[in-house]
Amino acid sequence: MQVTIPSGEELITVSLPDRTQLVPPGVSLPVPAAPDPAVPVAEALAAPLDRPPLSALARRGMRVTLAFDDPTVPCYAPLWEVAIPQVLSELERGGVRREDVTLLCANAMHRKFTRDELAALMGDALVAEFGDRLLCHDAEDPENLVYLGQTPSGYDVELNRLAVDTDLLVYVNAATTRGFNGGWKSVCVGLSTWRSIRHHHDPDTMSMSVDRNRMHAMLDEMGALVDSKLGPEHVFKVETALANPVQVAKIFAGSVGATRAAVLDLTRQHTVARRDLLPEKVDIVVYGVPAWSPYAAFARMNPLLTLVSTALGYLGGMIEALGKPGCSVILATPCPNTWDDVHHPSYREVWERVLGETRDPYQLMARHEAEFASRADYIDRYRHGFGFHPLHGLMAAFPLKRLRHAGRVFVAGDATPETVRHMGFEPVPTVEAAVAAAEAIHGPGASIVLVQYPAAFNRQLSG
Repeated sequence: MQVTIPSGEELITVSLPDRTQLVPPGVSLPVPAAPDPAVPVAEALAAPLDRPPLSALARRGMRVTLAFDDPTVPCYAPLWEVAIPQVLSELERGGVRREDVTLLCANAMHRKFTRDELAALMGDALVAEFGDRLLCHDAEDPENLVYLGQTPSGYDVELNRLAVDTDLLVYVNAATTRGFNGGWKSVCVGLSTWRSIRHHHDPDTMSMSVDRNRMHAMLDEMGALVDSKLGPEHVFKVETALANPVQVAKIFAGSVGATRAAVLDLTRQHTVARRDLLPEKVDIVVYGVPAWSPYAAFARMNPLLTLVSTALGYLGGMIEALGKPGCSVILATPCPNTWDDVHHPSYREVWERVLGETRDPYQLMARHEAEFASRADYIDRYRHGFGFHPLHGLMAAFPLKRLRHAGRVFVAGDATPETVRHMGFEPVPTVEAAVAAAEAIHGPGASIVLVQYPAAFNRQLSG
């Protein structure tokens, strides 16, 4: 059979054995898309699930922080530019003056974003109007962080002061991908610090599972502490379910718990667990890797993002879901050896030095977490130079844990062999050559699945 798959910035046609099984990636919900995203936003704000409308919660003299997902969220619908003005209008109806509202980008340990980049999300008018009341979270600014304490399980909760010392925190979430984002992750990660994030951002805990998601169980416990310290009415959430990356399906408003439950229920009704996509697991898993990463929004890709964070991470859940232990994985990507040292300042060092020592993400963190958590040069570039936090380069290597399940990884494309072999992967010129190499391992009748990931693109400034 001939099929078209993404490979970097291109689509390529490859020939696969006729016995190859095809599966969808599960990145979209088979539900109707809203023709105009402003409509579901208005409907949600008019009838929150378990809270009064914002216009009823608001009052004159109230100070409000309106936090929102940063541009790494894979939502390409105009969600920010329609939702934020509607929230502001609802607050005004209740008596809150716009000058008493601060806009806060919940970028966690991602990089801060420039005003032009934020304008690409929410429009020039809002950026101009809010001026210095439009801020990005700084996870390394001790004067503007508040430690709320520990949960019963010992999880530290530390948040941006603007999320704590405000009369009302409104959070606009732009997407919930399966079970990964949304919920208390928005606040307790997006507006938090490594002191809190370290508890659940490790190779084992981060999860896209819709059910029994250990990461979100921990975040729910953190959220319960936030509610106990700040009051159960302190946070008002706007949560988004996408029909696909460019269209909104449904918006929910209300408490963090109620809105997350509604999105997960919708997701659960319309998706199949990845482990149930095939009747039996296979010998060879094939997919194309587009030149995309959430961490390359308004930035460029690099080999660590391409081969590890995207290929094994965001796309790699299918390896364990569909592949037998010891399976071969075939990745179609040219993986150019290019680097963006402005936006990903620690990534090159992680690639060259740290991954030169070990490809085990557990050892990697044990050896280097303390060093990268305190690297003054990289932290300065996070705080003042629009670079990712230095620890983020280490976290980008977490998906290497999948190598405990996969026997071999073949990279099909024109990547330099040295780049591919640096990860212990095997370079091959074409997908067809990779299939032949995998069949030599598993046998000529080896079972094969192709995951039909779509082409994807990173946000770029126009002009």
